[in-house]
Formats: sequence, structure tokens, C-alpha cells
Amino acid sequence: MEKTFLGLGEWLERRAQLTPEKMGLIDVESGARLSYRQLNVRARALATLLSESYGVGPGERVAVLAYNAPEYLDALFAVAWLGAILVPLNWRLTAYELLTILRDCEPCLLLHDEAHGQRARELHQALAASKAGPPLLSFETFPGDDRELAGRLRPWRTADGEEPLLILYTSGTTGVPKGALLSHRMLTWNAINTQISWGLRDDDITPTFAPFFHAGGLNVLTTPLYHCGGTVVLLRSSDPALILHTIEAERCTVVFAVPTVFQFMLEHPAFARTDLSSLRFCVTGGSSCPLPVIRGYGERGILLRQGYGLTEVGVNCFSLAPEDALRKAGSVGRPVFHSRARIVDENDGDVAPGEVGELVLAGPHVCSGYWRRPEETAEAWRGGWWHTGDLARCDEEGYYYIVGRKKDLFISGGENVYPAEVEAVLLSHPGVAEAAVIGKPDPRWGEVGLAVVVPRTPGSLRPEELLAFCGERLARYKIPKEIVLTEALPRNVMGKVLKAELRARYVQERTP
Repeated sequence: MEKTFLGLGEWLERRAQLTPEKMGLIDVESGARLSYRQLNVRARALATLLSESYGVGPGERVAVLAYNAPEYLDALFAVAWLGAILVPLNWRLTAYELLTILRDCEPCLLLHDEAHGQRARELHQALAASKAGPPLLSFETFPGDDRELAGRLRPWRTADGEEPLLILYTSGTTGVPKGALLSHRMLTWNAINTQISWGLRDDDITPTFAPFFHAGGLNVLTTPLYHCGGTVVLLRSSDPALILHTIEAERCTVVFAVPTVFQFMLEHPAFARTDLSSLRFCVTGGSSCPLPVIRGYGERGILLRQGYGLTEVGVNCFSLAPEDALRKAGSVGRPVFHSRARIVDENDGDVAPGEVGELVLAGPHVCSGYWRRPEETAEAWRGGWWHTGDLARCDEEGYYYIVGRKKDLFISGGENVYPAEVEAVLLSHPGVAEAAVIGKPDPRWGEVGLAVVVPRTPGSLRPEELLAFCGERLARYKIPKEIVLTEALPRNVMGKVLKAELRARYVQERTP
């Protein structure tokens, strides 16, 4: 088969041909401002170094342990240029967890920044004891804008884009992490879906602060913008003051963040005085966005659109049109253009509109399965549909609503209880800042709800008050049996609540 598919390794080369002097990357920390011509040279020079000095080639894995930085993107496109596979590592994991991942993917090289140099050396030494320690390469030694080096190597090409470019490991909250295989084809169609369904343009500018080891950092806006020729502004953290300042200073047009970050920005004193007139819209996902947050941005004339995605099926699978942001609040919208969605029962049969079932997806934006996990791949990829593990419903107009994770569902007195529904009610209380609901064993009902709530003002809420509030808005079996007040919910780096940690903390401690 003739190799004609345009893999990600050639994206920057194509951009350098079409818009060479267009600003492709702004790095807030270093002040670097790089055009597409410069980005292309940097990635190709690094690709030559990786090939000639470290033998990196098609199918080889290259791991990276670092904060967001221009060199991280150099690595992504250099590895793509070689037909190799990048494995972004979560820098929040323990050494034990990182070693588990490294032993699983067996990289031929470990890239790192200065901040993670010591950790990288420790990992190398631990793996070297079993003769599997990959050599190390620091960001500080990357070749940068070396035109001579950049011109020495021709790109690897693919016939259909099916070869993997990324292995992104799941968080591991339910067991040993699994590496999702994201191909050139998947990432290309994710970019196409984003541009078509969200109206992404070449004059769009986005601040990227979600870490690149997460699909949200790389693929909600970063890779789609490089596909269409926009500008990425790199931040090292999700500090709300820094994000607000960057939006104003760089005239950002599109912002992606999880609801928690948007809430922190809304509550920050700088929100009211920051010039946000450049924003076309904001995108949120990862969990349901509270109505007060949507309304708060609406009062500034900013559209807060909800979406949905998973690492395994692409991060941009649904889109809610701006005009529906309030009318269909809580909905993730409709499937993006090149995607198919169904809601199925336990036998994979379609459920009726309004009924809850598992969301399954199909389309060119779905991953290739899990790295070296054929059984898990077969379980998720059944009958041509990827089973997401998320429970959802679809209304009569075709709008989808995520009810919760299948594993989070609990049954109380024979009735299904969906934590997301109860959480939405709790979050509508003016005194509640955060809320999470889990099931706990009960001798009479089988399971009952336990709500963990963070008050907006310490000492301002009583559990009895919240139970009465829920009693006016929820069926009796949905009302939590117990409400625990706390200062903060445990969250991962993307802002998702770690319910496994809540169960360990509040359920196991209370179970006889």
C-alpha cells in the first residue's frame, strides 16, 4: 500500500510550508515565542539526534518525565517524525508506580526536564538492576534550532495512520494502569472533529495548562490547533490568576479547563477586572459543570460549552452548541460530526430515549486498544463499538447526558442511584462548593448514599440542612444517608474527584 497518510510527524513541516512565520507556540515561563518554521526545525533536529545517537526508530517507545515545555512538544513531533511512540509519564506518581509503567512499555530512552532529573536517574538505576534501564536525555541538551541537523533525516511515512504515536496510561485508580494506544489516525480525526464541531480556526489562541501526560493537555486543543495553524500558549500550572492574566495579555480566544478550574477563576478577585473580551468560548469537561459557574461566565458574556471524551475514544466526542449552554445545562451535547454514539443495556441492545445505559462509541477517533492487553481490549471493543464504562441517557432531542461511571452506580433498595444526579442537586445549594457521592453498604437497603461536601465558608453548613434540601428535590431512595463535611475533595491532576480514595477514607473506615 502506498504511504500517503499525513502522520503527525509531518504536521509541522506542512505548517512551515503554509504559514512559516505564524506564531505556533508562546512559552510564558521562558518568554520564548516560536514560529511554525522554528517549531519544525526544532522537531526535525531532535528527530535526527534521537535516530543517530540513540537508535530510535519505528515502533520504539520513548518515555518522557517533565512539566509542560516547548521541548515536550519538540519530543512529540520528533518521535512522530521517526514513527516511534511517545509515553508521557505522570510526574505525580510514586517511583513504584512509574517503574510499573516503564517495565510495561519498555522504552528505549527516557527524556526528562531539569526538575525531574533526579527522579529520572533513580528510575534508570532501578531498571538498570534488571538490565532494562533506558538511557537518559535531558531537555537541556536538546539541539534546538539546528538547521543542519534538521535537514539530515527524511520523515517516516504511514499508509493509513494505524501505527500508534502515543501510549497514555490510565490513572490506575481501579487497578494496574493500562496503556491506551493512540494512533496517528485517531489523533488526526480528533483534530478534524474538533475543528468541524467546535469551529476551531487558524486565528485561535489557547492557554494550555493541563499536563501533557493527560489526553486533555495534548488533545483537547493543543494538537487540533497545530492541525489548523493556531497558537498554543504554554503554562506550567493552573493557577487562576496566571490563567486570567495570560488570557488578557495574549488575547486568548478559546480556553479548556475542568469545571473546578473555571470555578476557581470565577471566584478569584481578578476575574471581575480581567479583560476577557477576546474569548470566543470556553470548553469544559471531565465532570458536570455546576450551573452557578455557567451563569457566572454568562454574566461576563462568555459561553461555557460542555463536552465529553475519554483517553480511549478521543477527548472531543460530543459538543454542546453555545445557544444550548443554559437550555440544556448538564448535557454534553450531541456527537461530533465523525462519530457514532449509542446507549445500550447489559446485552448491548439499544435502550429507549430517557433510559439510562452504557455509552458506546464508534468512529475513526477511537483508539487501537490497550498496549499488550488483548483481553481488556476485547472486553472494551465489542461488536464494532467501544464500551466507555460511562452511564448516560439521551433525551428526545438527541442530547446526551452523562449520569456517572458504571462502577460508581449503586443500588439502594432495588433502585439504581446515579451519583452524578445527587451531586448536581447538592452543588445547586448556594453554600456548597464541592460535592461527591459514593455508595456504602447498608444491612437494610443493600447500599445507601454517602455525600462528602465542601462548604463555601467553613462552618456555614449543617448536614441536616443539606438533607432537607435534598429531600425537596430528590426521591427518598436517592437522598444520601450520611453527609460528611470536609475542607477539600481528593482530586487528580485534571481535577477529577478520586472516588476510590473517598471509599477508602469514608466507607472502609465505617464498615464493621
